[in-house]
Amino acid sequence: MNKRFFIPASILLLSVLALPAFSQKFPGFSKSKTGLFYKTYKTGADTITPRTGNYVEFDMVYSGKSHGKDSVFFDSRKQDKPGPVKFFLPPPVFRGDLNEGIAMLAKGDSGVFIVNADSLIFKTFRMKRRPEGIDSNSYFTFRLHLISFITQESMIFKEETDIKKYVQDSNITVRPNGMGLYIIESHPGAGAKIDSGCQVTMNYKVTLLDGKVLFSTYERPEPVTFEFGKKIDTPGFEFAVTTLKKGSKAKFIVPSNLAFGRKGSGSLVAPYQTIVYDVEILDVKTKAEFEAAQTEKQKSDQMKSDSLKNAEPILLEKYIKDNNIKAKPLPSGLYYIPVVTGTGPRAEAGKTVKVHYTGKLLNGKVFDSSKERNTPIEFMLGRSQVIKGWDEGIALMNQGGKATLIIPSAIAYGERDMSVIPPYSTLVFEVELVEVK
Repeated sequence: MNKRFFIPASILLLSVLALPAFSQKFPGFSKSKTGLFYKTYKTGADTITPRTGNYVEFDMVYSGKSHGKDSVFFDSRKQDKPGPVKFFLPPPVFRGDLNEGIAMLAKGDSGVFIVNADSLIFKTFRMKRRPEGIDSNSYFTFRLHLISFITQESMIFKEETDIKKYVQDSNITVRPNGMGLYIIESHPGAGAKIDSGCQVTMNYKVTLLDGKVLFSTYERPEPVTFEFGKKIDTPGFEFAVTTLKKGSKAKFIVPSNLAFGRKGSGSLVAPYQTIVYDVEILDVKTKAEFEAAQTEKQKSDQMKSDSLKNAEPILLEKYIKDNNIKAKPLPSGLYYIPVVTGTGPRAEAGKTVKVHYTGKLLNGKVFDSSKERNTPIEFMLGRSQVIKGWDEGIALMNQGGKATLIIPSAIAYGERDMSVIPPYSTLVFEVELVEVK
């Protein structure tokens, strides 16, 4: 059994998946020489079965009795992210291991396997004690459908074939280096060379050979900056970057032995899968140059922040005057302007409230609205789950009430830059207290 896959589910598996003792009698099941109980169903056309080391892919359901009722506890087709189980088939770690059962199935076949709980607990999961509610006579039932399997040799051969096809289809004439890494520089850089300790600013996109995008800084507000020499990505990528200079644009074709290799990377990158990088080096600075630039940026940011801070009370005063607001600010600075008096329960600290809102800046720009989503926000009042101005303002309302809250930055987001909300921004909220519970 594959320890890497099954251990994350072991708590669920071992806490509720135990079957009562069957006195080692399972009508209708055959028993292997090692003690594995099984039923197999020949539904595929193939006759060749997987061996240890093959990469197997199968659907799996396991079930059992919980509180006397039959229940399904895991179904690979019905998870949040449904998909088959995949791993390199290891050798059995005990007599009657499920791995023996997987090796009984040809492509397209199905099987049901009953496995001793103690063996799984102590030999596969390597737990020190049996979970409560499971005794030495407990068993787990697994239902498998083998979708496919492939040898490691075949996977390596397929990767080599896929690379050759990609290179040919892309009209790439550059030869790989001695490691098998392709570095195709479409625009040579003329600036500083990249070496250890440099601060590199770059945009890059990571794809598979079929064009599937795994990651891209182009979809982010800013390019990425990192200290070269520290681990940032795959070994192939890190080596290829050393060949570039400021201003370079290049493509790297990184074979799996220089990327994620036999293990792959989660659900994104399969084992023995080649990675393609499209890279643009925007800037290269020495560590001293970078630190000086950061200091200058911090000074600039501080000057901007001070300017916004000084401007806030002036802009707020103008807004109050222009909108003929007669309400006086509370000690916190909050302006509470009732629009409709609610007749329902009072909002109090510790109660859960539902609120519809539209949030605006003083210039009238809407930055968020629950009404557009048709879903009110729900939170517990007085527990700092929202900004201070909300906790204070909503607590002045009754269910069904409507109000306008003018909230200075000191009881909103302060000096923080919230992207759509600049630092030191006074916020205007039109709120409706939908429910108090």
